[in-house]
Amino acid sequence: MKGLKVSKGVFYACAAALMWAILAIALKVSSKHMDSASIVWFRFSLAFIILFIYMLIRYPSELRILIKPPWQLILGSTALAWNFFGYMQGVHITTPINAQIYIQIGPVLFALGGIFIYKEKITWIHIVGFAIVILGYVLFYYEQMGVSAQNGPQYFHGVVLILSAGVTWAVYAILQKLLIHKYTPNQLNLFIFGYCSLLFLPFAKFSTFGQISTIDWILLVHHGLNTIFAYGSIALAIKFMEANKVSLIVTLNPVITVLIMVVFGELGAKWISQEHFSLLSMIGGTLALTGAAFVVFFTRRST
Repeated sequence: MKGLKVSKGVFYACAAALMWAILAIALKVSSKHMDSASIVWFRFSLAFIILFIYMLIRYPSELRILIKPPWQLILGSTALAWNFFGYMQGVHITTPINAQIYIQIGPVLFALGGIFIYKEKITWIHIVGFAIVILGYVLFYYEQMGVSAQNGPQYFHGVVLILSAGVTWAVYAILQKLLIHKYTPNQLNLFIFGYCSLLFLPFAKFSTFGQISTIDWILLVHHGLNTIFAYGSIALAIKFMEANKVSLIVTLNPVITVLIMVVFGELGAKWISQEHFSLLSMIGGTLALTGAAFVVFFTRRST
Protein backbone atom coordinates (compact mmCIF):
# COMPACT_ATOMS: atom_id res chain seq x y z
CA MET A 1 0.00 0.00 0.00
CA LYS A 2 2.81 2.41 0.87
CA GLY A 3 4.54 1.59 -2.41
CA LEU A 4 1.33 2.43 -4.30
CA LYS A 5 1.14 5.79 -2.52
CA VAL A 6 4.74 6.57 -3.49
CA SER A 7 4.00 5.66 -7.12
CA LYS A 8 1.01 8.01 -7.09
CA GLY A 9 3.10 10.72 -5.49
CA VAL A 10 5.79 10.35 -8.15
CA PHE A 11 3.20 10.50 -10.94
CA TYR A 12 1.51 13.63 -9.60
CA ALA A 13 4.81 15.39 -8.86
CA CYS A 14 6.07 14.64 -12.40
CA ALA A 15 2.78 15.92 -13.85
CA ALA A 16 3.10 19.18 -11.91
CA ALA A 17 6.75 19.57 -12.96
CA LEU A 18 5.85 19.11 -16.64
CA MET A 19 2.94 21.56 -16.50
CA TRP A 20 5.02 24.23 -14.73
CA ALA A 21 7.84 23.76 -17.25
CA ILE A 22 5.42 24.50 -20.09
CA LEU A 23 3.80 27.34 -18.15
CA ALA A 24 7.06 29.31 -17.87
CA ILE A 25 7.30 29.55 -21.66
CA ALA A 26 3.61 30.32 -22.15
CA LEU A 27 3.68 33.10 -19.54
CA LYS A 28 6.65 34.74 -21.26
CA VAL A 29 4.68 34.89 -24.50
CA SER A 30 1.60 36.31 -22.76
CA SER A 31 3.63 38.96 -20.95
CA LYS A 32 4.41 40.61 -24.30
CA HIS A 33 0.81 41.80 -24.63
CA MET A 34 -0.59 41.93 -21.08
CA ASP A 35 0.49 43.13 -17.66
CA SER A 36 1.35 40.65 -14.91
CA ALA A 37 -1.54 41.48 -12.55
CA SER A 38 -4.18 40.98 -15.27
CA ILE A 39 -2.72 37.63 -16.31
CA VAL A 40 -2.53 36.41 -12.71
CA TRP A 41 -6.10 37.58 -12.00
CA PHE A 42 -7.41 35.73 -15.05
CA ARG A 43 -5.52 32.55 -14.10
CA PHE A 44 -7.02 32.47 -10.64
CA SER A 45 -10.51 33.53 -11.74
CA LEU A 46 -10.86 30.93 -14.49
CA ALA A 47 -9.45 28.22 -12.23
CA PHE A 48 -11.89 29.19 -9.46
CA ILE A 49 -14.96 29.27 -11.73
CA ILE A 50 -14.25 25.87 -13.27
CA LEU A 51 -13.43 24.22 -9.95
CA PHE A 52 -16.43 25.84 -8.22
CA ILE A 53 -18.87 24.52 -10.85
CA TYR A 54 -17.32 21.05 -10.65
CA MET A 55 -17.56 20.93 -6.86
CA LEU A 56 -21.07 22.43 -6.81
CA ILE A 57 -22.22 19.50 -8.95
CA ARG A 58 -20.13 16.70 -7.41
CA TYR A 59 -19.25 17.73 -3.84
CA PRO A 60 -21.46 20.64 -2.74
CA SER A 61 -20.85 19.98 0.98
CA GLU A 62 -17.15 20.76 0.52
CA LEU A 63 -17.95 24.35 -0.48
CA ARG A 64 -18.29 25.21 3.21
CA ILE A 65 -14.56 25.89 3.31
CA LEU A 66 -15.31 29.18 1.54
CA ILE A 67 -17.29 30.32 4.57
CA LYS A 68 -14.95 29.31 7.39
CA PRO A 69 -11.39 28.66 6.16
CA PRO A 70 -8.58 27.85 8.64
CA TRP A 71 -6.07 30.64 9.26
CA GLN A 72 -3.26 28.50 7.86
CA LEU A 73 -5.09 28.38 4.53
CA ILE A 74 -5.53 32.16 4.46
CA LEU A 75 -1.82 32.64 5.17
CA GLY A 76 -0.84 30.05 2.56
CA SER A 77 -3.14 31.64 -0.03
CA THR A 78 -1.65 35.08 0.59
CA ALA A 79 1.85 33.63 0.15
CA LEU A 80 0.82 31.91 -3.09
CA ALA A 81 -0.71 35.15 -4.41
CA TRP A 82 2.69 36.83 -4.17
CA ASN A 83 4.32 33.74 -5.66
CA PHE A 84 2.15 34.05 -8.78
CA PHE A 85 2.75 37.78 -9.19
CA GLY A 86 6.48 37.72 -8.37
CA TYR A 87 7.08 34.81 -10.73
CA MET A 88 4.99 36.34 -13.52
CA GLN A 89 6.78 39.68 -13.26
CA GLY A 90 10.15 37.92 -13.02
CA VAL A 91 9.46 35.96 -16.21
CA HIS A 92 8.49 39.20 -17.94
CA ILE A 93 11.70 41.00 -16.93
CA THR A 94 14.09 38.07 -17.47
CA THR A 95 13.60 34.78 -19.35
CA PRO A 96 11.71 31.48 -18.86
CA ILE A 97 14.92 29.58 -18.15
CA ASN A 98 16.16 32.20 -15.70
CA ALA A 99 12.82 32.15 -13.89
CA GLN A 100 12.81 28.36 -13.70
CA ILE A 101 16.31 28.38 -12.24
CA TYR A 102 15.78 30.83 -9.40
CA ILE A 103 12.25 29.71 -8.50
CA GLN A 104 13.78 26.40 -7.36
CA ILE A 105 14.60 28.05 -4.02
CA GLY A 106 10.96 27.20 -3.23
CA PRO A 107 11.16 23.40 -3.55
CA VAL A 108 14.54 23.42 -1.77
CA LEU A 109 13.07 25.28 1.23
CA PHE A 110 10.05 22.96 1.14
CA ALA A 111 12.36 19.94 1.29
CA LEU A 112 14.13 21.45 4.30
CA GLY A 113 10.76 22.10 5.87
CA GLY A 114 9.87 18.44 5.44
CA ILE A 115 13.06 17.41 7.22
CA PHE A 116 13.06 19.93 10.08
CA ILE A 117 9.33 20.59 10.57
CA TYR A 118 7.73 17.26 9.66
CA LYS A 119 10.73 15.15 10.76
CA GLU A 120 10.93 13.18 7.52
CA LYS A 121 13.60 10.48 7.44
CA ILE A 122 16.65 10.82 5.18
CA THR A 123 18.66 7.74 4.14
CA TRP A 124 22.05 7.41 2.45
CA ILE A 125 20.20 6.83 -0.84
CA HIS A 126 18.59 10.26 -0.54
CA ILE A 127 21.90 11.86 0.38
CA VAL A 128 23.68 10.37 -2.65
CA GLY A 129 20.82 11.31 -4.94
CA PHE A 130 20.65 14.87 -3.63
CA ALA A 131 24.45 15.18 -4.02
CA ILE A 132 24.21 14.15 -7.68
CA VAL A 133 21.37 16.62 -8.24
CA ILE A 134 23.31 19.45 -6.57
CA LEU A 135 26.39 18.72 -8.69
CA GLY A 136 24.22 18.70 -11.80
CA TYR A 137 22.63 22.03 -10.92
CA VAL A 138 25.99 23.65 -10.15
CA LEU A 139 27.11 22.78 -13.69
CA PHE A 140 23.74 23.64 -15.20
CA TYR A 141 23.40 27.01 -13.44
CA TYR A 142 27.02 28.13 -13.72
CA GLU A 143 26.67 29.97 -17.00
CA GLN A 144 23.17 31.23 -16.25
CA MET A 145 24.39 32.86 -13.03
CA GLY A 146 27.03 34.66 -15.07
CA VAL A 147 24.39 35.87 -17.52
CA SER A 148 22.35 37.28 -14.63
CA ALA A 149 25.34 39.18 -13.28
CA GLN A 150 26.02 40.81 -16.66
CA ASN A 151 22.51 42.00 -17.51
CA GLY A 152 22.24 45.03 -15.24
CA PRO A 153 19.89 46.22 -12.47
CA GLN A 154 16.61 45.39 -14.24
CA TYR A 155 17.65 41.77 -14.65
CA PHE A 156 18.74 41.70 -10.99
CA HIS A 157 15.35 43.11 -10.00
CA GLY A 158 13.67 40.27 -11.87
CA VAL A 159 15.85 37.72 -10.09
CA VAL A 160 14.91 39.19 -6.69
CA LEU A 161 11.21 38.97 -7.57
CA ILE A 162 11.59 35.33 -8.62
CA LEU A 163 13.51 34.45 -5.44
CA SER A 164 10.81 36.07 -3.31
CA ALA A 165 8.21 34.08 -5.25
CA GLY A 166 10.14 30.89 -4.47
CA VAL A 167 10.23 31.66 -0.74
CA THR A 168 6.50 32.34 -0.60
CA TRP A 169 5.81 29.13 -2.56
CA ALA A 170 7.67 27.22 0.15
CA VAL A 171 5.45 28.86 2.80
CA TYR A 172 2.36 27.80 0.84
CA ALA A 173 3.62 24.23 0.35
CA ILE A 174 4.56 23.75 4.02
CA LEU A 175 1.10 24.92 5.11
CA GLN A 176 -0.50 22.77 2.40
CA LYS A 177 1.30 19.75 3.83
CA LEU A 178 -0.24 20.59 7.21
CA LEU A 179 -3.79 20.87 5.85
CA ILE A 180 -3.89 18.19 3.15
CA HIS A 181 -4.86 15.36 5.52
CA LYS A 182 -7.83 17.30 6.92
CA TYR A 183 -9.19 18.82 3.71
CA THR A 184 -9.36 17.57 0.12
CA PRO A 185 -7.04 19.09 -2.51
CA ASN A 186 -10.06 20.53 -4.30
CA GLN A 187 -11.26 22.27 -1.14
CA LEU A 188 -7.89 23.87 -0.52
CA ASN A 189 -7.41 24.91 -4.14
CA LEU A 190 -10.95 26.30 -4.42
CA PHE A 191 -10.36 28.71 -1.55
CA ILE A 192 -6.86 29.59 -2.79
CA PHE A 193 -8.07 30.40 -6.31
CA GLY A 194 -11.07 32.43 -5.11
CA TYR A 195 -9.12 34.33 -2.44
CA CYS A 196 -6.27 35.22 -4.81
CA SER A 197 -8.72 36.24 -7.54
CA LEU A 198 -10.21 38.79 -5.16
CA LEU A 199 -6.77 40.05 -4.13
CA PHE A 200 -5.79 40.80 -7.74
CA LEU A 201 -9.19 42.11 -8.86
CA PRO A 202 -8.37 45.80 -8.10
CA PHE A 203 -5.16 45.59 -10.17
CA ALA A 204 -6.53 43.87 -13.28
CA LYS A 205 -6.72 46.08 -16.39
CA PHE A 206 -9.92 44.88 -18.03
CA SER A 207 -9.47 47.13 -21.06
CA THR A 208 -6.58 44.97 -22.24
CA PHE A 209 -8.80 41.89 -22.57
CA GLY A 210 -10.61 43.52 -25.50
CA GLN A 211 -7.37 44.33 -27.30
CA ILE A 212 -5.62 40.95 -27.40
CA SER A 213 -5.63 38.37 -30.19
CA THR A 214 -7.25 34.94 -30.37
CA ILE A 215 -3.86 33.34 -29.66
CA ASP A 216 -3.52 35.45 -26.51
CA TRP A 217 -6.96 34.29 -25.35
CA ILE A 218 -6.00 30.67 -25.98
CA LEU A 219 -2.88 31.21 -23.88
CA LEU A 220 -4.94 32.77 -21.07
CA VAL A 221 -7.27 29.78 -21.03
CA HIS A 222 -4.22 27.52 -20.95
CA HIS A 223 -2.86 29.41 -17.93
CA GLY A 224 -6.12 28.87 -16.04
CA LEU A 225 -6.37 25.17 -16.88
CA ASN A 226 -2.69 24.68 -16.13
CA THR A 227 -3.28 26.25 -12.71
CA ILE A 228 -6.10 23.82 -11.90
CA PHE A 229 -4.27 20.68 -12.93
CA ALA A 230 -0.78 21.64 -11.75
CA TYR A 231 -1.89 22.68 -8.27
CA GLY A 232 -4.27 19.75 -8.04
CA SER A 233 -1.37 17.45 -8.91
CA ILE A 234 1.06 19.03 -6.45
CA ALA A 235 -1.52 18.82 -3.66
CA LEU A 236 -1.95 15.09 -4.31
CA ALA A 237 1.82 14.59 -4.55
CA ILE A 238 2.24 16.25 -1.15
CA LYS A 239 -0.50 14.02 0.23
CA PHE A 240 1.04 10.76 -0.99
CA MET A 241 4.77 11.45 -0.64
CA GLU A 242 7.29 13.14 1.65
CA ALA A 243 8.09 16.81 1.04
CA ASN A 244 11.77 16.18 0.26
CA LYS A 245 10.93 13.71 -2.53
CA VAL A 246 8.22 15.93 -4.01
CA SER A 247 10.69 18.83 -4.01
CA LEU A 248 13.36 16.78 -5.75
CA ILE A 249 11.06 15.99 -8.65
CA VAL A 250 9.66 19.52 -8.89
CA THR A 251 13.17 20.98 -9.14
CA LEU A 252 13.50 19.26 -12.51
CA ASN A 253 11.37 22.08 -13.99
CA PRO A 254 14.32 23.96 -15.50
CA VAL A 255 15.69 20.88 -17.25
CA ILE A 256 12.30 20.17 -18.82
CA THR A 257 11.95 23.82 -19.86
CA VAL A 258 15.40 23.70 -21.45
CA LEU A 259 14.50 20.59 -23.45
CA ILE A 260 11.31 22.24 -24.70
CA MET A 261 13.20 25.42 -25.63
CA VAL A 262 15.82 23.37 -27.48
CA VAL A 263 13.05 21.68 -29.50
CA PHE A 264 11.50 25.07 -30.34
CA GLY A 265 14.95 26.31 -31.37
CA GLU A 266 15.46 23.36 -33.69
CA LEU A 267 12.04 24.04 -35.21
CA GLY A 268 13.05 27.66 -35.82
CA ALA A 269 10.35 29.21 -33.62
CA LYS A 270 10.41 33.03 -33.89
CA TRP A 271 7.70 33.86 -31.33
CA ILE A 272 10.04 33.47 -28.36
CA SER A 273 13.69 34.40 -27.84
CA GLN A 274 15.94 31.37 -27.96
CA GLU A 275 18.53 30.61 -25.30
CA HIS A 276 21.73 28.69 -25.95
CA PHE A 277 23.33 26.15 -23.67
CA SER A 278 26.84 24.73 -23.65
CA LEU A 279 27.87 21.11 -23.31
CA LEU A 280 28.60 21.81 -19.63
CA SER A 281 25.02 22.93 -19.04
CA MET A 282 23.61 19.88 -20.81
CA ILE A 283 25.83 17.54 -18.75
CA GLY A 284 24.62 19.27 -15.61
CA GLY A 285 21.00 18.83 -16.63
CA THR A 286 21.57 15.14 -17.33
CA LEU A 287 23.17 14.67 -13.89
CA ALA A 288 20.23 16.42 -12.22
CA LEU A 289 17.78 14.07 -13.95
CA THR A 290 19.93 11.07 -13.05
CA GLY A 291 20.09 12.03 -9.38
CA ALA A 292 16.35 12.52 -9.17
CA ALA A 293 15.67 9.21 -10.92
CA PHE A 294 18.09 7.50 -8.51
CA VAL A 295 16.16 8.70 -5.46
CA VAL A 296 12.74 7.92 -6.92
CA PHE A 297 13.73 4.43 -8.15
CA PHE A 298 15.29 3.28 -4.87
CA THR A 299 12.54 4.86 -2.79
CA ARG A 300 9.92 2.89 -4.66
CA ARG A 301 11.89 -0.36 -4.35
CA SER A 302 12.31 0.09 -0.61
CA THR A 303 8.59 0.67 0.10
